[in-house]
Amino acid sequence: MLRISGVNIPDEKRIVISLTYIYGIGNAVAAKILKELGISPDKRTKDLNDEEQNAIRTYIEKKIKSEGELKHEVRNNIKRLKEIGCYRGTRHQKGLPTRGQRTKTNNRTVRGNVRRTMGSGRVKTEKT
Repeated sequence: MLRISGVNIPDEKRIVISLTYIYGIGNAVAAKILKELGISPDKRTKDLNDEEQNAIRTYIEKKIKSEGELKHEVRNNIKRLKEIGCYRGTRHQKGLPTRGQRTKTNNRTVRGNVRRTMGSGRVKTEKT
């Protein structure tokens, strides 16, 4: 099993899809990595030889910001927004959407699926 940046990459999937399991690498970046290294995106992860595995691992560790480093940077950016007291920072503090979405309806995912209306989430009682 291939392990890159502390993440186990699945063996049975195509390598271009498997690389997206790493935080900070999406489809476009995964395709760019494989193109630069000259590896076929249709290859399965289990079919990669040691040389290709090492090439992918070193490329990601050296040139791409991913996993812990990227999460740390995002956390610092959010912390900075909170400290300066801007609108986006206050929205982060309150746990609400930060990019202008409506909040009268459709913001349950940001709030953690909280239901605050009278009838929602109530257990149905038996009528006798």
